[in-house]
Amino acid sequence: MAHPTLSAILRCLTLVWILALAMAADNNTIGSGQIRLDCGAPSPPSTDADGRSWDSDTNSKFAPSLKGIAATASSQDPSLPSPTPYMTARIFTSNYTYSFPVSSGCMFVRLYFYPTNYYGNHAAADAYFGVTAGNLTLLYDFNASQTAAAVTPVSVAFFVREYFINVTEGSLNLTFSPSTHHNGSHAFINGIEIVPTPDLFTTPIPTLANGGNPDPFPILAGTGFQTMYRLNVGGQAIPPQEDVDFYRSWGDDSAYIYASGYGVTFGKDKNLTITYTPSVPNYAAPVNVYASARSMGPIAQVNLNYNLTWIFPVDAGFYYLLRFHFCEIQYPITKVNQRSFFIYINNQTAQQEMDVQVGS
Repeated sequence: MAHPTLSAILRCLTLVWILALAMAADNNTIGSGQIRLDCGAPSPPSTDADGRSWDSDTNSKFAPSLKGIAATASSQDPSLPSPTPYMTARIFTSNYTYSFPVSSGCMFVRLYFYPTNYYGNHAAADAYFGVTAGNLTLLYDFNASQTAAAVTPVSVAFFVREYFINVTEGSLNLTFSPSTHHNGSHAFINGIEIVPTPDLFTTPIPTLANGGNPDPFPILAGTGFQTMYRLNVGGQAIPPQEDVDFYRSWGDDSAYIYASGYGVTFGKDKNLTITYTPSVPNYAAPVNVYASARSMGPIAQVNLNYNLTWIFPVDAGFYYLLRFHFCEIQYPITKVNQRSFFIYINNQTAQQEMDVQVGS
């Protein structure tokens, strides 16, 4: 068999990366308790483009002794999906903490940013700040306008930063702190979303490390993660509204493929039914993620001449978690050794002779 390879250059705190696909069965119920805060908005709740309701932070139980300025954006970029939660912001010239009384457990925390100028002489260029969640530093000396301009392959007008946090004390405190290294700095936030989840990362799962040996670096329950890339491989981007339980975004992987070695993409066979398993429950990813894949071509001799490689811009000096979700969705690949490959990460062997059928 040919040995296609997979290599990646990774980025900050967490890389959530879906490669070919994982199947799973059981109808686990996802808990409620979601919070969406439209910062700086008037008191009545508003709705976004997907019909989801957002509460204002004005007179909110989550914003005790609320400080800061409620501000409105000076212009609306046409790329904004809706005015909520982007067209209003809460601006802080001193430290301020939102306090969310939540049940202990894991949750996604999303921070929504529209870096533009806000009425009241609050320029995007002056917004240098940090954000902490308890003892976790989420952002440090951060400038949202610089971040938006640096997004590849093209700059963006708005973006969302997503974190996975395990809350152990029954409350989540998010503190916004203007930078002390830039004169006249202020902090700002457009929207805060909190979504309770099962433990997606620290529970025992099959690992790929050191040629397939168990991971020698277990993930502690108190570890926080930042989502850097979450990709639907071989298929179209999946918008958040199609990930009903957790409202996750799944990007198109093609922009990250190295050179011209795109391989071939394919969808699941029509006579195949995607199911879930107890070890990979239905909240691992929406079913559409599992309905597409990317592979090397069917000719083994050709496959030996190139590698199927993804490259991701990353920051040095951090640890990264990669998640690969596998499932065979193409007939007649039904037996061991029909499709076997190596996985390399930064030119290091993560898995030898990977065969999805072995683990199915």
